[in-house]
Amino acid sequence: QVHVAESGGGLVQPGGSLRLSCTVSGDFQIIYTMAWYRQAPGKRELVARINYEGVTKYAPSAKGRFTISRDNTKNAAYLQMNSLELEDTAVYYCNVPRVVLNSGSTMDYWGQGTQVIVSS
Repeated sequence: QVHVAESGGGLVQPGGSLRLSCTVSGDFQIIYTMAWYRQAPGKRELVARINYEGVTKYAPSAKGRFTISRDNTKNAAYLQMNSLELEDTAVYYCNVPRVVLNSGSTMDYWGQGTQVIVSS
């Protein structure tokens, strides 16, 4: 059993910052990749990804403003969001597409999401 939980969302003014956290719990061996997606009306997009070694990829809209990181000792990933804009308003989801379970199976898991609202 694996559970993914996000936290850190909230209301912030344009230009402000938030840090989102994703924690993976349960019985597993390896999380190869962790990613943040966001869902806005009519649109879902990949925001950032990070692999086990720390190699990252960003959406063009996020690069330079957002930073994804992970702590393998805590089975956690983070998304530091700076210079937030109205367009960043969305529900942000943590995705772990490749989790190697103790059984040897590889599974894909999603969290329930955390809401980010950028408004003055």
